[in-house]
Amino acid sequence: MSQIIAVTAGKGGTGKSTTSANVATALAALGKKTLVVELDFGLRCLDIMLGIKDKVKHDIGEYLEGKIDILTATTKVDRVDNLYLVCATRNPFIDINPEKIMEVCQEMRKHFDYIIMDTAGIGSSVFSVIKAAELILMVTTPDTVCVRDGAILSDFLYVKNCTNQRLVINKVSPNFKDEDILYDLDEVMDSVGIPLIGVVPEDMNIKICGAKGQPLPQNCGGAKAYAAIARRILGEEVPLTININ
Repeated sequence: MSQIIAVTAGKGGTGKSTTSANVATALAALGKKTLVVELDFGLRCLDIMLGIKDKVKHDIGEYLEGKIDILTATTKVDRVDNLYLVCATRNPFIDINPEKIMEVCQEMRKHFDYIIMDTAGIGSSVFSVIKAAELILMVTTPDTVCVRDGAILSDFLYVKNCTNQRLVINKVSPNFKDEDILYDLDEVMDSVGIPLIGVVPEDMNIKICGAKGQPLPQNCGGAKAYAAIARRILGEEVPLTININ
């Protein structure tokens, strides 16, 4: 049975798309046929992060306009077996049609084990997409603004009966205990109010490899964190150790 995972955030700059790319890569590395669908129209970036910017020929905008089918809009990612991407359109004025996105989900369930929906900014169409997901990954960083916005979004999703939410705390530094930063990761969890699925350290490898479209070194903190998240998604009991050194 395939699973749809929506990756979202209450604020820009949390690393939502980076999380989508790396969790998808980790799932694919575990042998799961995985598709990432990028829905942040006009702000396309996953083709760069996944190292296929020169390979992509079509995008989801062409599908929404009725020019191609959704499988034609899908591009194989070379860096790992089992990983595919449907790129966002560069045109920010194409509407995210919830019904068409639901069609994408239902069609792709036939072909993939996991479908990662990298959502756009908050709006009614986004909530329609998120409601189709079996799992929602809420990405936040441990600063007060991101945590508050994440809590607001989480509460709204609960009102919409989107209850299977899990928290990813991203960009955690050994020096995160500053005056404008929450002092305790437990406080982040308590403030957002949803169970934790993973903590991702602030790792320069994530930035460098994302910009170059390269996979993370397997022994770096970021790669280990994303691999642990992927294993938890698969149902494994992986200890929630936090290594931010």
